[in-house]
Order: sequence, then C-alpha cells, then structure tokens
Amino acid sequence: MVTVLPDAKLLAGGQSLGPMLNFRYLMPENIIDLNHVEDLQGIQQDQDNTIHIGSMTRQYQIQKDPLLTKELPILSDALQWVGHYATRNRGTLGGSLAHLDPAAELPGICALLDAELSVQSKLGVRRISIHDWPKGFMQADLNENEILTSISLRPWPEPHGACFLELSRRHGDFAIAGVACLISLDDNDRVRRFAASVIGVANCPVRLRQAEKSLPGERYSESLAIALSQEINLLEAPADAHHSGDFRKRTAKTLLQRAIQQACADAAKKRSLT
Repeated sequence: MVTVLPDAKLLAGGQSLGPMLNFRYLMPENIIDLNHVEDLQGIQQDQDNTIHIGSMTRQYQIQKDPLLTKELPILSDALQWVGHYATRNRGTLGGSLAHLDPAAELPGICALLDAELSVQSKLGVRRISIHDWPKGFMQADLNENEILTSISLRPWPEPHGACFLELSRRHGDFAIAGVACLISLDDNDRVRRFAASVIGVANCPVRLRQAEKSLPGERYSESLAIALSQEINLLEAPADAHHSGDFRKRTAKTLLQRAIQQACADAAKKRSLT
C-alpha cells in the first residue's frame, strides 16, 4: 500500500531547500528524503555520446568525474564557483535545477548545453527542454506528482574553447552575475559556433540568442564583444538590498567580454593540438 503525503517537498542535497525552509520561503507539511534512492544517481554516456546524469548525483562527483572533465569541462569550471567543498559534497544537480535559483550556476550551464530533463510520475516519463523548464521566479515545470530523475547533455563534437566567469561578494556567495560561453574556431580564427548564457540578471538563466547568431563567421575583437554584450541591456534585471539591476547588467556585460576573449584563446589552443 502506498501512502500519499499531502503538501510534500522532496529533499535532495538540501543546499537549496534548507535556506528556503529557514527563510520560510517554503513551509511544506512533509519532507521526503531521496538520499537512499540509488536509481537517481550516476553518470552514463550512451552510443550517440549523450551524457545522462542522475538527478541525485552530487556536485563534487560531477566536478571530479573523468568523463565529464573530458567531454564537458565547462561543468567542472562552473562548479568551482558553487559554494564550498562542504556544500558541493551534499548538493545535487537535480536539486539545483528543481529550485532554480536565478543566480545558480548549474541551471546556467544546462541552458548553455541545451540540456533535456526527464521527469517521472506514475503516469510515465516526460522529457522537457531546459529552455521550457523555467515557469517563473524559482518555479520549474515540475508538477506535484512528478520527480526530476535525470539530465541529458550532448557535448560539442568539435574542439572548442569554454569559459565560465562570475562575480560575487565573497567566494561561495550567490553570484551577482555570471556568464558561460562555448566557442569553436575555423582555420582562419573565425568563429564557427558560439553559445552563451547569463545567470543572476533575470529570473532564470538566459541564452544570448542574438549574439549567438551574430558572432559566427567573425573574428574576435574587443569592439565586437562589446557590441554583442548589448543584448544584456534588454534583460529585466532584479534589484536587491546590495545591487541594482543596472549594476548586474553592467557586470554581466563586462564578464561576457572577458569570457569571449578567454574562450577564443582556449579554442585556438585546443585546435592547435588536434
């Protein structure tokens, strides 16, 4: 016999849920611990090179996993900015995505990589693009009877550069703004492919679609990077007690310019090694 608990919240690593409970942002009647559900853990790669990560996989496991370090190094780069060792030791990929804090690094990386999320209920499995996942401020497309089970990511097949940068008040604090980008170059140092996402500057991670369309075929230049960063001006950046929305946008624009430059240098280096 299955007992259905009313007004229940799922507990993954607790690094997002714990503060939300402390601040009374959430006040569920019941909390269900997922920490002993082994089927929700692990990292696998299938025959078409898609990587599947269980929602309960710890952040430190993702950061140190040899397969992910090789195929998706941007994940390891971003996780260096996530909290501290103790929080990464408990925090999970699924927990970060389910709570969807606007400043969280992992949802931004999943947006960058066009992740597909699998959620399951007794009715079956539902697969959702990361771009359809946010439904509002800290609100994911997850029904009360569903659980996020796995996240699927497809690495870029060609050699490419990657960069993740963020600014926070102190190391381990939530980001004021952050930027992630991937770039591949052709033999003439022109951009072949480009993707970029921003965190902390809107209610959810944002892909810079216009910049992604404009950069391919161009060579990197500081003036071009500045022009691309103007897309961030269109975002509705929230303000808080410490930072205005304009400050967040100015920070994100500066970070994007630096990230593009560093990713181009990384892409040129990797291309020379092939």
